[in-house]
Amino acid sequence: MSSLPTTAPSDAAQFIKNRVRTIDGWPQPGVQFRDITPVLADRRALRTLIDLFVQRYIDAKLDTIAGLDARGFIIGPILAYELSIGFVPIRKKGKLPYKTLSQSYELEYASATVEIHEDACQPGERVVIVDDLIATGGTMMAGTQLLRRLGAVVVEGAAIIDLPDLGGSKLLRNSGLPLFTVCEFADR
Repeated sequence: MSSLPTTAPSDAAQFIKNRVRTIDGWPQPGVQFRDITPVLADRRALRTLIDLFVQRYIDAKLDTIAGLDARGFIIGPILAYELSIGFVPIRKKGKLPYKTLSQSYELEYASATVEIHEDACQPGERVVIVDDLIATGGTMMAGTQLLRRLGAVVVEGAAIIDLPDLGGSKLLRNSGLPLFTVCEFADR
């Protein structure tokens, strides 16, 4: 997959980016929140977004899509369905009912812990991990670490939005995780 582009075709990416809403000062002053709900509400934008991911992964011989809590739960199952593979949730601590593995990490403005069921995937399974955006990279890094602890091969991290100024995409790539993002916002 490393020979594939790391971003979506420019026309489709711009179409998606134009539908992302920016909310200044939420959830705290100084933050520009990138809201994907208008993308999800627009049938053409949602179809374009899912088609971008499906076309990227249709021949990747994947076993599973892992989605990060919470917005990775929106795109992940749709993508898994379209690829005829399974979906695995990586949830915030205390939300999964069975035996779990945990991983703590730092966010842009807090710290958190995510968990995965200890039987979520088998050693050698090929997985793409999905979220709505990459900011500091902490959530995706923690999810990747959990999947690797289960023996999965994390083929790539995928997100709708990259916020490169926060350093997460660089951190993830430097850790050896290939990334695919649809669009980026160069400022916070």
